[in-house]
Amino acid sequence: MEEIKMTKEEIFATVQAIAAEELDIDQAKVTLDAKIKDDLNADSLDVFEIMNELEDKFEIELDVDEGVTTIQDVVDFVAKQLAAK
Repeated sequence: MEEIKMTKEEIFATVQAIAAEELDIDQAKVTLDAKIKDDLNADSLDVFEIMNELEDKFEIELDVDEGVTTIQDVVDFVAKQLAAK
């Protein structure tokens, strides 16, 4: 399996695009400190869909119960999973 090396900026850009598309909102609203449920009005199904998209995109396993509340949390978690691959 080829190793994927991405910067947090690249990961954020991907997370931002997927979250904006999934939630049908402007990408500019998806900031690092945005709270997924509070600021972006995502419900549990939205979060599940975003995580599924990210799992497919990065070929990693994400556990939604990892204390992920902000976009920064998602980026950090994806980075940690990619580093562990």
